[in-house]
Amino acid sequence: MEAPYPDGVSGDLMETESADLSSVAPNDARELFESVDHGTRASSADVLTLLREYRAAENTSRRESRRETAMGETDLIAMRLLVEAESDGRRLTPGSLSTSLGISTASTTALIDRLATAGFVERRPHETDRRSTVIVPTVRSEREVREALTRMQSDLARVADGMSQHEIDVVARFLTNMISAVRGKRD
Repeated sequence: MEAPYPDGVSGDLMETESADLSSVAPNDARELFESVDHGTRASSADVLTLLREYRAAENTSRRESRRETAMGETDLIAMRLLVEAESDGRRLTPGSLSTSLGISTASTTALIDRLATAGFVERRPHETDRRSTVIVPTVRSEREVREALTRMQSDLARVADGMSQHEIDVVARFLTNMISAVRGKRD
């Protein structure tokens, strides 16, 4: 087992003094960092390179999930929201789905029509408001979406579960600050 650095950070991510990580091909970073002398530390450029590589890997995984489910990005996100709501004992209306997705009511109607035609959702009367409907995932869609999303989520959870509390705290602080930095540029 590898000894942690004095500040408690493990040596999993190491920098090389001579390597230019901007030219590292996807999936090569892990091998690069594993082969480095553990006496050096990762630089901020290394971390940003790894973050870009993670985003590329996540995008590839999402494309595969979309291919497996034969759904577009917004359709898959909508299904995830519907499946999560169903698991929590909640039902989403077209309006709440529209708000959650940040799309217009017309786009939401087209989305629901697409998903209903494909057999992924059903429109049902609202239980307490006769003027409203709720969108419910079908058993088939719930199973397919759960399978597609669960594989990736369980792999990610395994990685996070293998981290020490200090590592989790450091990563959480880093990601929180990165989110703030990105949102600050848009606001």
